[in-house]
Amino acid sequence: MGTSVSLAVYIVIEVLIALVSVLGNILVIWAVIVNQALRDTTFFFIVSLAVADIAVGALVIPLAIIISIGLETEFYSCLMVACIMLILTQSSILALLAIAVDRYLRVKIPTSYKSFVTARRAVIAITGCWVLSFIVGLVPMFGWNNISNLRKEQNSTFGEIFITCEFETVISMEYMVYFNFFVWVLPPLILMLIIYLEVFNLIQRQLNKKVSSSSKDPQKYYGKELKIAKSLALILLLFALSWLPLHILNCITLFCQTCSTPMIITYIAIFLTHGNSAMNPIVYAFRIDKFRFTFLYIWKKYFCCKSGRELNRANTTNIERSCSKHVL
Repeated sequence: MGTSVSLAVYIVIEVLIALVSVLGNILVIWAVIVNQALRDTTFFFIVSLAVADIAVGALVIPLAIIISIGLETEFYSCLMVACIMLILTQSSILALLAIAVDRYLRVKIPTSYKSFVTARRAVIAITGCWVLSFIVGLVPMFGWNNISNLRKEQNSTFGEIFITCEFETVISMEYMVYFNFFVWVLPPLILMLIIYLEVFNLIQRQLNKKVSSSSKDPQKYYGKELKIAKSLALILLLFALSWLPLHILNCITLFCQTCSTPMIITYIAIFLTHGNSAMNPIVYAFRIDKFRFTFLYIWKKYFCCKSGRELNRANTTNIERSCSKHVL
């Protein structure tokens, strides 16, 4: 009975996270479509991140719920479900890395940034991130999985193997720790930390230089860059805090096979990873003025009961004025 109650609570929380994640990130993409001021190369990468987060809510969480129920399925069908989760996680990490590099270039080469970071190059970078994510995430499909161990347990040398679909049943912990975590999660996080520290250092030096020379326009530019960099660094921090616990649990599973992790701890770690997909739109709303104004505009124009032509026209004017004050 207790297990059934825990499973029901788990499913309810997962469904709520999925709804917030999908709706929130659809709103992010909608805002970029509605507000021309958001059609900037940085926001191309943010849209890519939002697409991955929508997929987490619409695809990964439902699949995770199916896995939690203990569905009996063929080995490779379960493995493909697990690989989809890995692909989307990796795409989020690489999108965050691309955003960090973009912010660095924006403050390192402000005068030539627009000619260097073009829309075409941004699209190529995003495509590259997704291709790399598919390669990293699909590695288990090409052999680095647990099928050999399962064949030994079932005394089967060929043919299909049917299992209770669970992530750890099909995905090798060696892959998750040595390849996924130590190569494709931890190093990018450390690299992003270094990049943001350098971004803050560059901005602070420029602000000090411009203050001493009493130049207002550059000071205003770097002041806005500092605010945006802080917001994006916060997104990176939330991502790290959300994903590191699960990877630490994977390390414990691999290096301490006699250790047992309470199911509640595992559930919390899973909630954190999935919940991270719902956090970003909230950060954008509270920390980035362009998004906040556009979110309010969308709400008043399409959902508020008082919406009308005059109100919509007034809201559009207000957004244009507000965004003109907060140009990236």
